[in-house]
Amino acid sequence: MPNNAFARRAMIDSQLRPQGVTDRAVLAAMASVPREDHVPAEARDFAYFDRAIPVDGGVMLPPTPLALLLNAAAPEPGQKALVVGSAPAYAAALLRAIGLVTTESNASAPIDSAAGPFDLILIEGAIADLPASLSDALAPGGRLVTGLVENGVTRLAIGRKAGGGVVMTSFADSEIAMLAAFTRPPAFTF
Repeated sequence: MPNNAFARRAMIDSQLRPQGVTDRAVLAAMASVPREDHVPAEARDFAYFDRAIPVDGGVMLPPTPLALLLNAAAPEPGQKALVVGSAPAYAAALLRAIGLVTTESNASAPIDSAAGPFDLILIEGAIADLPASLSDALAPGGRLVTGLVENGVTRLAIGRKAGGGVVMTSFADSEIAMLAAFTRPPAFTF
């Protein structure tokens, strides 16, 4: 097994910084939270490779897209965050390391909007549609980050709550897994 502190530093220097991750708190969290503690034993040697890892029937995002989402979200200590995904433990641990009060939710379970409002919602995966329950759980001015499928292409995106809705803006292309709970129902088109 590789030296994990060295592997975390290499991940930051060779994967995250070159892709534009500059938020010091995000980089410090990525350096201090052991990713290998959140993956199955058979995947620990690959914990710091920039690829998705299957975890408990779900998928953990690769380090770079996750760090880019966190970088765009600009998390601040004391804020309230919700992490939604099929394997949200690592992302939630990163936010807790930054100082956020964090709630985890499995993507296949209903979102309890009563736990909100949240200053930050991280959807750890790609979505085609944003459910009203998540929009409702976001505080006014709050941020939501996720992968957004647009015309068959997945882009990392950040949204801000304004006027009762969330306006999403894409900022980078990325291949991340689609979360089954957030697919768009088929529609008839001509």
